[in-house]
Amino acid sequence: MAETIGTVRTGLFIGGVQRDTVDVLEVADPAKAGQVVGYAAAATTADVADAVAAAKAAFPAWSAMSAVERAAIMAEAIAGIADERDADAAVLSRENGKVRFEGWIDSLVFEIRWNLALMLAGEVDTGKTLPVVPGIPVSTEVTYQALGVVSVIVPFNWPIAILGAALPHALLAGNTAIVKPPPSAPLATTRVVQRIAEKLPAGVLNIVTGLDQNMAGLIDSPDIAKVCFTGSVNGGKRIMEMASKSLTRLTLELGGNDAAIFLEDAILDDTHLDRLYAAIFDTTGQICMNAKRVYVHSSRLDELVQGLTARLEKVQLGYGLDADTTMGPLHSPVQKAFVDEIIQDAKDSGAEVREFGQLPTGDLAGGNFVRPALVINPDPMLRVVTLEQFGPVIPIIPFTTEADAVASANDTWAGLGGSVWTASPESASRVGSQLACGYVWVNDHGATRLDLRAPFGGMKQSGFGREQGIEGIRAFQDTRAIATIDAAALAAQAH
Repeated sequence: MAETIGTVRTGLFIGGVQRDTVDVLEVADPAKAGQVVGYAAAATTADVADAVAAAKAAFPAWSAMSAVERAAIMAEAIAGIADERDADAAVLSRENGKVRFEGWIDSLVFEIRWNLALMLAGEVDTGKTLPVVPGIPVSTEVTYQALGVVSVIVPFNWPIAILGAALPHALLAGNTAIVKPPPSAPLATTRVVQRIAEKLPAGVLNIVTGLDQNMAGLIDSPDIAKVCFTGSVNGGKRIMEMASKSLTRLTLELGGNDAAIFLEDAILDDTHLDRLYAAIFDTTGQICMNAKRVYVHSSRLDELVQGLTARLEKVQLGYGLDADTTMGPLHSPVQKAFVDEIIQDAKDSGAEVREFGQLPTGDLAGGNFVRPALVINPDPMLRVVTLEQFGPVIPIIPFTTEADAVASANDTWAGLGGSVWTASPESASRVGSQLACGYVWVNDHGATRLDLRAPFGGMKQSGFGREQGIEGIRAFQDTRAIATIDAAALAAQAH
């Protein structure tokens, strides 16, 4: 068995009770080949069915409360969540590979999103009245109702923060929930969610971890009202196919191939270059809303490349818990192999490829490390341009006209986000309004500047549905119309 250091163990949490399992998931350290971070419970199909049943049993009482009443309980449940944040961040760094600070922010964003959702409690139950009008002798009350049991499935890269974009909104809307953390990095998420679930009524919030092959009941069970999934495009397609059998509702937040467009008047000072660097290389490039393609006016190409080069020359590849590390490994050997392959493709094509940093040695020599790279003026048909790299490599492509930049940015399967970099608010509005995506930044890009109050989601194969804000809550509700005949209006109509 692989060497185990500082072992972390987590169980399932079903119906208000922690449950251990015979089988477990072995969680590997992506930086240190052969080392294990810990073990997570591996649910059976029966465990999954129990979680669905527990959530279903808890739904009537939870949904019968007002949103304000639910918000008060949820506020008590989140209280003190930061007390173990340092430990949670260390666990997440070890199982995910990201630097410790990002692990800390991961949990912080969850808390912020939770509390922002609670601030909407007064709007959740607010409906409207359609009054009697000539020819329609009824008054209709349009209200909102919860859906039932919701499954929330999150990925490895920012699992806790991403959970915060959906879970509190689902609960506040009156649904009960089952959370499925990623099988390759389930430990920190389970720790955080269980501490909250223990403070909620039994069955309102449940946690199952395990192999995907045993999780079908979270999607195709007739008792599941909705699935909220964040992950790959192919994963979303599989879930959509499974959910179609029971017409289960979906929110899908899938991959991205975000374009960042630098117009001729873009500001390229240290502040803006720092923003761009973070937008590309945070989490070693493994964020769906990271910039994946940079289009820059040809007159500014050299300046932008030089700015990124100066920052990449300082990169320190290493272990996420080490203080001097600025970039950790990729999460899996499969992803490392893919990123290595598309970088080699670019080299073989004759594109200029600049690589930076030194691969770690010693006990990190077998980790999933990739030297970050710039691919300058590549053929637009190369995979480094057309596919989501999900790694520390970025194509930088010059353009001459604004129309060409917009056309190139939109010429993709994805439609998650995009950005416009310019000194002109008018240009930002003009170009941003032409981008076929769900979210547009101006003079910034990515998770660092995401407005956590605003609806977020993709177009095209980046998915559908919206998270965050009141729109995110409505995504976990349906309308109910109650029409009452107005006798006087009916009589008047008869005459």
